[in-house]
Amino acid sequence: MFDNLSNRLEGIITKVRGKGRLTEADVDEVMKEIRTALLEADVNVTVVRSVCNRIREHAIGATKSKALDPGQQVVKAVNDELTRALGGETLTITYASKPPTVVLMAGLQGSGKTTNSAKLASWFKSQGRNPIMIGADLQRPAAVEQLRTLGRQIDVPVFSDPEDPILTAAAGMEEAKRLGRDVVIVDTAGRLSIDAEMMEQVRLISGAVNPDYTFLVIDAMTGQDAVQTAEAFHNTLQIDGVIMSKMDGDARGGAALSVKEVIGRPIAFASTGEKLDEFEQFHPDRMASRILGMGDMLTLIEQAEKAFTEDQAEAAAAKLMEGQFTLDDFLEQMQALKKMGPLGGLMGMMPGMPKELKNAKIDDDDLKPIEAIITSMTSEERTFPNIIQGTRRARIAAGSGTTVADVNRLVKQFGEMQKMMKKMGVMGKPGKKGGGKKGNGKKGKGGQNMPKGLPAGFDIGQGGMDIPGLPGTPGMPGIPGLPR
Repeated sequence: MFDNLSNRLEGIITKVRGKGRLTEADVDEVMKEIRTALLEADVNVTVVRSVCNRIREHAIGATKSKALDPGQQVVKAVNDELTRALGGETLTITYASKPPTVVLMAGLQGSGKTTNSAKLASWFKSQGRNPIMIGADLQRPAAVEQLRTLGRQIDVPVFSDPEDPILTAAAGMEEAKRLGRDVVIVDTAGRLSIDAEMMEQVRLISGAVNPDYTFLVIDAMTGQDAVQTAEAFHNTLQIDGVIMSKMDGDARGGAALSVKEVIGRPIAFASTGEKLDEFEQFHPDRMASRILGMGDMLTLIEQAEKAFTEDQAEAAAAKLMEGQFTLDDFLEQMQALKKMGPLGGLMGMMPGMPKELKNAKIDDDDLKPIEAIITSMTSEERTFPNIIQGTRRARIAAGSGTTVADVNRLVKQFGEMQKMMKKMGVMGKPGKKGGGKKGNGKKGKGGQNMPKGLPAGFDIGQGGMDIPGLPGTPGMPGIPGLPR
């Protein structure tokens, strides 16, 4: 999602970045291109007009200032307005002083309400809460059974009654109190299009449960149609936020960029994949940064801290410091890296990533030959890859279903990586330039503080971020066998 818009805006920004002076004619030309890029992304016409007017106002002011770099000011204006269009600030979830906190899910049929109800319940569990889901969608066949199946996968109970959706919602609230559940998520019925009966039903359910939050689930693929849907639901329910589903698809991004401007409510969560854990809070500033090709370091770090335990990071760091990083360690970190999400998505989060790599179609399956080669080695070979010669290479290639050339490339590139790791280990030792202590506040190259729980080899330096196992930036070996 946003790929086409990102490519267009990156090209436009490149033209103005670094310019010492911009004329009003330059600004007009830039605005024309930005307007076209937004319209091609299927952003609502009224929203495009408002966003472009605000960017132009900032840009014209920059041309008249002698103290500021006009090009950078235009970049800042575009970033600020994208952030504003996407919602401004991240929606902070607060909990009812007297539990339970009630969340009502609304939306059209097919938007993903039921699946996202379960994803939201899983997210609340990760925050230390004890949710329950209420199946009040008695309209769609098997909707309640689908919710029960999803509930079993995340170990969250589901309450439903086949008689009446309003009575079900009310009875579900009593059940939540009886069980001591502190969050209630109510899944409601949808239709293929807006109709009076559906709106009346969801309004009555809302009255029965008195929700603390009402979330509208919108399919990111719907484009400008999402605006009319959002307006209709907001007029009936007073929406608190939007859950954008199918953000991992090839939608142009018009829905996400239009909804906040139209109903004045932010995107609260984004569904980034089919799995129940592929669901996260939406951060407008981070998304704007990614659209402009400036990466998303905070999300990348958060995902790393989930995938790599602190013990793993400390153990790997100790081996790194001693120059003992082996193929076993490499395999372990590569497998943990996959838990952070699709590799293609990680590319887009890394600042300074070349467009060719960011747009490269890199799938997790591309790592399987490497895993097969490593697991076909003996323990001694994984520890001392320099002993892998002639007959050993042929045996490993046969056992992994690859070629001797593939094995040769892996061994050679891992050797390069080991040398780099040893240098990083020396830099990380106390008393060395750029070094620091393990745990909180450890220093990376460039002297920047490193967040707790990051795996060995993560480095945030002036040239961006290098992660062992990802295609390398200049001077950094990447995954053997993947493009660099």
